[in-house]
Amino acid sequence: MTAALYLEDAYQRDAHGIVTAITEEGGIVLDGSIFYPTGGGQPGDSGWLTWDGKRLPIATTVKGQGDDIALVPAEPLQMPEVGTHVTQVLDWDRRHKHMRVHTMLHLLSVAVPFGVTGGQISARHGRLDFDMPDAPEDREGIEAVLNNFVEADLRVSTSWITQAELQAAPELVKTMAVKPPKGPEKVRLVRIGDGASWIDLQPCGGTHVARTGEVGGLVLGKIEKKGRQNRRIYVHLDG
Repeated sequence: MTAALYLEDAYQRDAHGIVTAITEEGGIVLDGSIFYPTGGGQPGDSGWLTWDGKRLPIATTVKGQGDDIALVPAEPLQMPEVGTHVTQVLDWDRRHKHMRVHTMLHLLSVAVPFGVTGGQISARHGRLDFDMPDAPEDREGIEAVLNNFVEADLRVSTSWITQAELQAAPELVKTMAVKPPKGPEKVRLVRIGDGASWIDLQPCGGTHVARTGEVGGLVLGKIEKKGRQNRRIYVHLDG
């Protein structure tokens, strides 16, 4: 089992780790990972491992067996053996952009209040698919709402609830096609805003910025028809 350190602190750029396994595919499993594994529309993190004067680039990160997280080497170089103490270092610029885009998509789900049927994140833009028959008419209005959320610099925080509590509050689940992130007994929630002024609360296992102001300027992109009941809306980071 790999401890998901990125859930505790999305801003941790480096950390000590111990190699606990090498997968059949050549992935490196650590006892704790600051690298986010591909999932929920968010790409796996990249970066590198260092040990004993050696440096191994990591191309991406994926989920392994059970609760394992596997780091995928970018090159066929020497691998650390099981039991090796390593330092894991994120490609922070790429990760931080993923955090900004992921938070931006949560804001989009508030500005466009329809069920979400899918989504995708990159380092420059993101998109959500909405269960809506017609394209929104007021593009400028949606973009203005999103930028107002950013300018409000709302706090982004996390908490945990039990499976029973989630089942008693199904309205929290916006993603119709993706199961909420969960452990044996608990589900992670991401909240945007504080107190009575919060604007969004939903299950999510991704990484986010600490405040909406950190998203920066954004621009609404194209809107595509993806089936009779689906509209795909893109949002881009503006800088």
